[in-house]
Amino acid sequence: MIRMMLATTLVPLLLGAAVADDTTASADWPHWRGPLANGIAPDATPPVEWDESTNIRWKTPIPGEGSATPIIQDGRIYVLSAVETDLRAENPPKADERAKTNPPANIYEFTVTCLDQQSGDVMWRRVAIEDVPHEGRHTTNTYASASPMTDGERLYVSFGSRGLFCFSLDGDLLWQRDLGDMRTRSGWGEATSPVVHGDSVVMNWDQEDQSFIAVLDAGTGDVQWREDRDEPTTWATPLIVEHEGRTQVITNGTNRVRSYDLESGELIWQCGGQTLNAIPSPLVIDEVAYIASGYRGSALYAIPLDAQGDITDSQTVRWSHHRGTPYVPSPIVVEDQIYFTSGNNAILTCLNINDGSPVFGPERLPDVRQLYASPIAADGRIYYVGRDGNSVVLEHGPTFEVLAVNSIGEPVDASPVAIGQQLYLRSSGHVWCIEQE
Repeated sequence: MIRMMLATTLVPLLLGAAVADDTTASADWPHWRGPLANGIAPDATPPVEWDESTNIRWKTPIPGEGSATPIIQDGRIYVLSAVETDLRAENPPKADERAKTNPPANIYEFTVTCLDQQSGDVMWRRVAIEDVPHEGRHTTNTYASASPMTDGERLYVSFGSRGLFCFSLDGDLLWQRDLGDMRTRSGWGEATSPVVHGDSVVMNWDQEDQSFIAVLDAGTGDVQWREDRDEPTTWATPLIVEHEGRTQVITNGTNRVRSYDLESGELIWQCGGQTLNAIPSPLVIDEVAYIASGYRGSALYAIPLDAQGDITDSQTVRWSHHRGTPYVPSPIVVEDQIYFTSGNNAILTCLNINDGSPVFGPERLPDVRQLYASPIAADGRIYYVGRDGNSVVLEHGPTFEVLAVNSIGEPVDASPVAIGQQLYLRSSGHVWCIEQE
C-alpha cells in the first residue's frame, strides 16, 4: 500500500460521494490523473521492472495519433485517437497569418476505442466526427490530446473545436455540443480535458480569441453558465473540489489561477504570477491548492481554499517557489512531499508541502531526456515516463532513490495508469498492459 495519509487528504469531487470510497476509487481510473485527480493510485501494486517483452500481459494497436491518457471504468479501457484518412477536403482550410503551423488538407476520423481491460481486445470503436482540423498543431501535439472522462454512467469526450461528445459506456452517442473553433497560440493545437461532477460537465476554453469557461448539463449538453476569461491559450484541465459546503472549479492560467463556484460561476478567488502557456493541472491536498507553470519562467504556489478575492502578492499565499517548475507534466504530492520536474526536462525537485522547503534535488532522472506525461504514485513508488518510452521508478521518501529504469521502445506522451497489479501505458502506437509475470 502506498505510504500516504489519505485520511487527511481533501478528495477532489469527480464522481460525487462515490469517489471517497477507496474500494470504488481503486477499481477504476475515471479521470486522466486517476480516481482522486492527483496521480495517486490507491491500493495499486504495479510492477517495478519491465521491457518490451518482459512483464507484458498484452499490447493492442490503436489506429491514428493521440496522446490522450486512457481511462478505465468497469473493466473497460477508453482511448481516443485521430485517424488521418486518404480523403482530401474540397476546400482545405488556410493557415491563420498569425500561426506558425499549417492545417492539414485531409479529413480525419476522431475516434473512440473501447478495450477489454483484461485481454486488450477491442470491444467497440466509434467515429465521433469526420472533419478537417481548421488549425495545424505543434510537432509534439496531436489532434487527440484531451483525455476522456466518465462519471460511471456516461463517457465525456472532447475533440476541442470538433466538439464535445457524450457516449453511453456501450458506445451510443447521447449528445454532442459544438463550442466553436478555437484559435490557439501559434496554431499549436488543443488539449484541455473535460471534467464532470454530479450533473455538470466543465469545459475550459482558453485561446487567442475570447476565452471562456462553460458548465454544461451532463445529461443533455445544455449550457448551464458561461463566463468569459481574460486569458491567452492554456492547455490545463480544471480541478473540482469541495470546501466548506461550496464546490470550487480551480483553473490554471497564464494571467491568473482562478477558482469559480461550480453552481453559479461566481469568481471566488484568483492569484497572478503564473508563466506563459500554463499547462499543469492544479492539485489539492489538505485544503491547499498547488498551482504550477514553467514556460519562460518558473512558478509554484500554495494557496488555501478559503482564499477570497484577488490574493496576488498577498500573505494569503502560503508559500511560492520560482525555480525548476514544470511546463507540461503536472506535479504529484505524496504525504508531505511535492515532486515536480523542470520544464519538460528530466530534472526532479522535491519540496515539503507545508512550507516549500527543499527535501532533495534537483536530481536527474536517468535515461530520460524529456517528459510530457504526468507522474503517478503507487505502492510507495513514483513512476515517471519519458517521451522516448523510458520509465524511471523511484522510491518515495526523503532521498532520491532510483529503483528501476525501463523501456517499451515506443514514444509515450500520455500519462501512465495503475490499477491492481497492472500498469497501463499508451504509446504512439499501442496501449500496453504491464503486469508481473
